[in-house]
Amino acid sequence: MDPTVVAIPGYFGSMGAEYLWLKKRAEEQGPSAADYERRDTIASLTMGVASLLVPFVAPKVFGPITPGKGRFGRALVATAVGAAVVTTVADQVARLDRPTTGDGTSRRRRLARAAKRVAGASGVAAVAAGGVAVTTTLASRTNGERMFRRRVLPDLGTGPAALAAATLGWDFIYYWNHRFMHTSRYMWAIHVVHHSSERYNLSTALRQPVADALGTFLPYGLLGLAGIRPSVILQARGLNLIYQYWIHTDAIRTLGPLEEVLNTASHHRVHHGSNRRYIDRNHGSILIIWDRLFGTFEREDPAEPVVYGLTKNIDTFNPVRIATHEHADMLRDVATSDNWNERLSFVLRGPGWAYARHAEAATAGVA
Repeated sequence: MDPTVVAIPGYFGSMGAEYLWLKKRAEEQGPSAADYERRDTIASLTMGVASLLVPFVAPKVFGPITPGKGRFGRALVATAVGAAVVTTVADQVARLDRPTTGDGTSRRRRLARAAKRVAGASGVAAVAAGGVAVTTTLASRTNGERMFRRRVLPDLGTGPAALAAATLGWDFIYYWNHRFMHTSRYMWAIHVVHHSSERYNLSTALRQPVADALGTFLPYGLLGLAGIRPSVILQARGLNLIYQYWIHTDAIRTLGPLEEVLNTASHHRVHHGSNRRYIDRNHGSILIIWDRLFGTFEREDPAEPVVYGLTKNIDTFNPVRIATHEHADMLRDVATSDNWNERLSFVLRGPGWAYARHAEAATAGVA
């Protein structure tokens, strides 16, 4: 049984205890961003429930269109290629919309503007279809069972040593996947859900992404190559998620010397900060040593309190909007781009690059 499901009563019990403690603190010291807000909490719990249900639905949706596996896989690839060709041709035609003299200028401009609209729609279709083709193919070819059948090390069994190896391996892979989700916009579009709350309490831990099927992750199935059984990999996943739950709190300030090794509530508060010095820091799950080793560690500074949320908050408690806003904005940027370099940059480069481009465009518009 999934340990994260078994832990559900514990989630609600601990949230209730934290709520009462924070309410008492607010009465004595005043309100804080850690306090529970009804609409925010409902949104987080809704996202948590959705994250449990989506894994049961996703295979039925994406299985039939997975290249090399599903009956419509080739159609998906053909759609991506065809849309890319149409977009490329439309880009060339759209460049006819330039100041010229002589007869036919109006006709050329009408044709060019029509081509821009075509390029906008087909560009989105190419990126979406191509992205799904890549992500579904990667997931189907690197799952734990497939990798375990091709293992290069002996079967480690199901004992404590196997679980310890799986947990450590999962933790290391998680660090890199978490870091990637902060450095590439299409991955950030998945993960931004978890950062969208301007509150920070145990309910925030349950505000989980629902679009993992649209990401390209360093496969946890690689642990299967090291002789770790798929069932043990899933156990490691459960332990990883359960550990991360308790660090979403303001009630625990420090763990003393353990702060040097473990990811703690203090370190994870930093991770959720929108302060410039805190952005893209502390990506670890159970261990903080990966951040120390690879240069992404930042200690919480009492002199600079953490400001939770996004650099540009979305101001909504609507779960659908929370789950889709960055994907929608990203595809809108693709639709308004006029060349492939810009389209792919809006998808593959970091979210900060896209936001900077928006700021430049706004400044140019005002000027």
